[in-house]
Formats: sequence, structure tokens, C-alpha cells
Amino acid sequence: MATKESFASNAAGLAKFRDLDQRGKIMAEYIWIDAEGNTRSKSRTLDEKKDGAIYTPEELPIWNFDGSSTGQAPGDNSDVYLKPVAVYPDPFRPPNNILVLTECWDADGTPNKYNHRHECAKLMELHAKHEPWFGLEQEYTLLDLNDRPYGWPQNGYPAPQGPYYCGVGAGKVVQRDIVEAHYRACLYAGVKISGTNAEVMPAQWEFQVGPCVGIEMGDQLWLARFLLHRVAEEFAAKVSVDPKPIPGDWNGAGLHSNFSTAEMRKEGGMKYIEAAIKKLESRHKEHIAVYGEGNEKRLTGRHETGAIDTFTYGVANRGASIRIPRECAAKGYGYFEDRRPASNADPYSITGIIMETCFGAVDDAVEA
Repeated sequence: MATKESFASNAAGLAKFRDLDQRGKIMAEYIWIDAEGNTRSKSRTLDEKKDGAIYTPEELPIWNFDGSSTGQAPGDNSDVYLKPVAVYPDPFRPPNNILVLTECWDADGTPNKYNHRHECAKLMELHAKHEPWFGLEQEYTLLDLNDRPYGWPQNGYPAPQGPYYCGVGAGKVVQRDIVEAHYRACLYAGVKISGTNAEVMPAQWEFQVGPCVGIEMGDQLWLARFLLHRVAEEFAAKVSVDPKPIPGDWNGAGLHSNFSTAEMRKEGGMKYIEAAIKKLESRHKEHIAVYGEGNEKRLTGRHETGAIDTFTYGVANRGASIRIPRECAAKGYGYFEDRRPASNADPYSITGIIMETCFGAVDDAVEA
């Protein structure tokens, strides 16, 4: 059976080729999201720009892929087009190669069914005057190649939670090397990663991205996810974003969303925060519907979660649907945290529905 060490040796063998002259060419890694919310990618060769500048999305060619192999198109009409929307330096192929985040479009000129970015971008543009800031906290678990969380006993479960959250030291945290590598890869690529920490379960970690403005939030979180999977690949590890609590009474993983607008961030902003929360309460079911698959097994009212069928909010209350940080309540302005999204939720769907609920749908604006 292949071991972690045998996989790592392949990466070491590649190192001797990393500095070879590319003779005026660059590698562009096109990234997209498939039907099941996983990232996919493939590479193509482009001419290096003479001035050494990085390509803009508008300068890059539209490409395509076989959508029947990713659950995004039928076999008899399988071409799905990749439209570049954001470009980043590639930390796996420095210094001049690039990562290209794309949207998926069908041959008839309409967004692919699983292209959630397109509608989100329209909402962000429509309501841009509110200057929406988002921050997302991505929780995840690192698994070995046999799908067992790293650091867990072969039989049974670790000791109860307590020493693991933000833990330091052997026996408390595992796979910090992956976390550190991912952190640096994000910084190199220009992701606005704002921090990391070990979570309450051994092998469970979290990173935070933001604050980001508008559509940038979804773009950067998806890129950070791609980078995490690629880094873990180098270490022969798997990344799980399953929101279901693991047997043994451990927390399920979430994707908590911090949100504010220009009005909320100014003195007196609490009235805008409270107004937004009331609107969120009125559409609780609609939000839950796009806040991640399997979320009903996570939102149980236990493990610092609210119950999935009940909307609640409170100051410094991590058992509520919406938490207002104590500091913001004391100042009377700031932001709030939506604790309902699951770790496998689509960030475009999360940020898009928050904007829609707070400020209105695109169709409503057109009719008005």
C-alpha cells in the first residue's frame, strides 16, 4: 500500500525541475467548481507577457472542459466553457505562473447550473453602495489516506475536547505542517487570509479569510479551498469539510460568516445590524436551504450551534443563529456573525443570499 512517505518522495523528485527555464512561456492553472462543490483544475501554456506583468481576466482565453465527467453536462452536449474571472500568482509554480479562477458557462451562453458566482456578482454590483464586507471562517478536518482523522487512536476516540482548541504541543495538535504551508501559499497568492487556529477536535483546524468586499469574498474563499487541497495533496492527506458531528460527540464543521455594511460600521450602526437580523429571521428557511448539505446533523442546538428549525440571536452567544460580538454591542456599531452555514456551503450562495435578504433581489430592482 502507498504510504505517506512514498507520496512525499515524488514531491521531492519534482523539486529539481522547478527552476528550469520556461523559455518565455507560463503555465496557467484554470480552476472551477464542479457539481458537488469540489474544485477542479487543468493547465495550459501561454506566452509570458513581455513586461513581466500578470494577465488580467479579460486578457485570458476562454477555455472548455468535459462537463459530463464532472456532473455538469450530459454526454451528448458535454462542452462547458471556462470564463476567467480572477487571476493570482501560483505558489506551487513560482515565480511567473498563474492560477485562474473561472466561471462555468454552457454552450448556449447561459451560466451553468452549478455556477453560483454569476447571480452573486449581480447582487454585489447592484448593492455596491452599501460597501458590504464579508469574512468567512472555514473549518475543516485533515484525514489520512484511509479516511481517519490524523492523530486519532486506531481503535476508539481521543480524550474529550478541552486541550485541542488553539492547542500547542504534541498530543494536542497534529499536521501543523500542512496548516503552515497553506497559510504561506495563501499569502503568496494574495488571498486575504487573516489567521488560523486549531479547533476543538484533534485534526480539525480553521482558517479565516477577510474582510473582503463583495464578490471578492467568494473568489478568495474558493481559491483558499483549492490551495488547501493542493497543499494537503503534497503531504498525502485529505481535507474533509463534512458538517456532520463525528461519532464520539465532536463538533460538526462550520463556515461562519461575518458581515457588515458601511452603515453598520459607523456610530449608531447597531440599528442597521438589528434591522438586518430581523430580515434574516424572516427568511430563515431560505438561508438554511443553501447553507450546506447535511447541516441538519450539525445544527442540533448543541456544540455551540443553534437548532436548525429555530432562529435566535444574541450578544456573545455562540449557541445562537446570529451572534453580535460583545465589543460591537458595547460600541454600538460593527458587524454580526451568521453561525448557520456549514463548512461545505458555497461562499457565493452564502454571501449572495445575505445581500438579497438585506437589500433585495436583482429581479425586484429590475421591476422597480
